Amino acid sequence: MPLEITNEPDAIQQRVLIADDQPDVLEALRLLLKSHGYATETVASPSALLESLAKREFDLILMDLNYARDTTSGREGLDLLEQLNAIDSAPPIVVMTGWATVGLAVEAMQHGVGDFVEKPWVNSRLLEILQKQIRNGRDRREARRRAMVESKAQTEIAFQLHRQEREISEARAIQQGFLPKEIPQLAGYEIAGTWQPARTVGGDYFDFLAFEGHTLGFCIADVAGKGLPAAMLMSNLQAGVRGLATPSLSPEVLCERLNSLVCRNIASDRFITFFYAHLDGARHRLHYVNAGHNAPIVFHHDGSFDRLSEGGGVLGVFDHQQFVLGTKDLAAGDRVVLFTDGVTEASNPENIEFGESRLLGLLENNRDASAVELQRKILTAAAEFCGGVWQDDATLIVIAVD
Repeated sequence: MPLEITNEPDAIQQRVLIADDQPDVLEALRLLLKSHGYATETVASPSALLESLAKREFDLILMDLNYARDTTSGREGLDLLEQLNAIDSAPPIVVMTGWATVGLAVEAMQHGVGDFVEKPWVNSRLLEILQKQIRNGRDRREARRRAMVESKAQTEIAFQLHRQEREISEARAIQQGFLPKEIPQLAGYEIAGTWQPARTVGGDYFDFLAFEGHTLGFCIADVAGKGLPAAMLMSNLQAGVRGLATPSLSPEVLCERLNSLVCRNIASDRFITFFYAHLDGARHRLHYVNAGHNAPIVFHHDGSFDRLSEGGGVLGVFDHQQFVLGTKDLAAGDRVVLFTDGVTEASNPENIEFGESRLLGLLENNRDASAVELQRKILTAAAEFCGGVWQDDATLIVIAVD
């Protein structure tokens, strides 16, 4: 007795395109597949097959290799297979022929055919082949779909990264535009300032303000966080400093007013460390306020040093905050070094920080270096220590007293 194939859920309403030039064969196949839950469409020529395939989707093509033009060699069917191979979305193909030979079967398989059936067919064997090829085709379609989704996702990721890199590049250019183009100088002093950007946009800031007479205002700051929000706060800070600073406005008063301004424009989870000073060049005296910033170092020629720590808390936390004015007299040979934590926190692959002890060692070994030379040595040493991978922007100001 012939094996009875029951309807499987996978085969329900699967669409099969049947191509054969013999009407009785088409009808027999249509009835067989219909009884097992398949939806079918029948055509009698290669051109009709291609036309149907262009109009709708099928889960499988069951096609003869021999048609009216050439009923024995299978050449017409092989030519059709070449055309189907050029269609990316073509479904799996099972071929049938009444003139089957091993050579023809091999050649058909080389054209991408999933399987080969001889006429007259065995119903059970044919249905098994169809079910297997439809599952294989479904798996291939799903794999293509996943590949397309992944490709689209990768393309979207690449686009987003490119856009972010472009935005970061533009923001960095804007940020760099806020920094001083030239460093003003005072007689008897050499002053240098630089900014080493990290891979992302940060919130480091430094500035110089050349006042009338022999007085210079300068500051250094670090906005908590990275990215565009930090850069935007930095620009807001710069505008505030430039708008408030005058030679007659004492540093502690400027910091109080600046803090009130920052509090109105900063998120609750943000703050700014800030150091601001007036350098009285004639008297060799610094008047300063340190608002929570890394305490600058005044390194003396005899190897001793002081830290500029007087001031108060960081900007942007408490709206009404008072600051204490600090004063420091300078002497010939002194080196004043201001820095952000990007310098001292530059880390090597073992997550060991460059640290202030290494910075002090550099100052000890380069007491006579000029401001520009000392600045270069510090940044070079930190860059070598972290392998050129800066976790944060590094900003440095060096003032050498002649």
